[in-house]
Amino acid sequence: MAEAHIPGIPLDRSELGDQRFLSATGISRLDVVDSTGSTNADLLRAVTVEPASWPDLSVLTAEYQTAARGRLERRWEAPPLSSVSVSIVLRPVNAEGRPLPTQSYSWLSLIAALALRETLLETAGIPAELKWPNDVLVRGRKIAGILAQIGPMADGTVPPVVLGTGLNVTLHEDELPVPTATSVFLEGPQTTDRTQLLKSYLSHFAVLYRSFCNADGDPTAGMAGGPSLHKRVEAVMVTLGRQVRAQLPGDHEIIGHASRLDEYGSLLVVDKDSREHVVTAGDVVHLRPWTAPEEPGAADAGTPKGTGQGGYA
Repeated sequence: MAEAHIPGIPLDRSELGDQRFLSATGISRLDVVDSTGSTNADLLRAVTVEPASWPDLSVLTAEYQTAARGRLERRWEAPPLSSVSVSIVLRPVNAEGRPLPTQSYSWLSLIAALALRETLLETAGIPAELKWPNDVLVRGRKIAGILAQIGPMADGTVPPVVLGTGLNVTLHEDELPVPTATSVFLEGPQTTDRTQLLKSYLSHFAVLYRSFCNADGDPTAGMAGGPSLHKRVEAVMVTLGRQVRAQLPGDHEIIGHASRLDEYGSLLVVDKDSREHVVTAGDVVHLRPWTAPEEPGAADAGTPKGTGQGGYA
């Protein structure tokens, strides 16, 4: 049963700043602000102006975002104190300090999605799945979104990544941006404590991220004592095995069977002529389930247009 909805409970800053938690996760800095336009925009600016002040695994979280945006400049806004809105600075290097190849960066948002799925399952008791390229779904409705943005390259160094995650926590039905969204509160959770959800997410993310870095960004390497990142993501990705329509820039589209992810985290779609197409997260405008028009259900069955926003879309 969901606990009684008590709006407006701030994050526990002392608990988030506890040195034992920061040391256990390897978080180098954690800032909490009451309000900002966008935590991602703030960190992109910060790593440009004062890069030394924002090392790897620096975290910025906000109680309220007024101008957050997701992929393709989509904008969204949630009521104050209703979401987990957090961005992380990533400067991926392996255990010897060698930078990861930038082509591995496409997996970082999938690591975040996987970490958030584990948080929802273990901390909130909610089953979740991933929707390629950057959404987390609960029972088919979007509860969270993730946005990774590459920062500037300074002095020939590898550019940092700013990874933003937005999770709908205490929103009611009438507060959701669209009908296809949901929130932790609406799914009958064990808890809606945003502090605990944020700590759990950061803990899960740090473990997966460090394991990925120590494997030199190889998604096929076993990680954290278990299956590879590639296998873990594919196992919980609802997109795979379905007929999909990928809408691309310039009114182009690809319709076919979403078969698997390649070594860069791109989606491979096999069309009716058995040709395999590579769809990258940076290029796709929309990806939706697709049913042939002559079949019951017509095109776009399963996910209405305007898929629900939950955090970084």
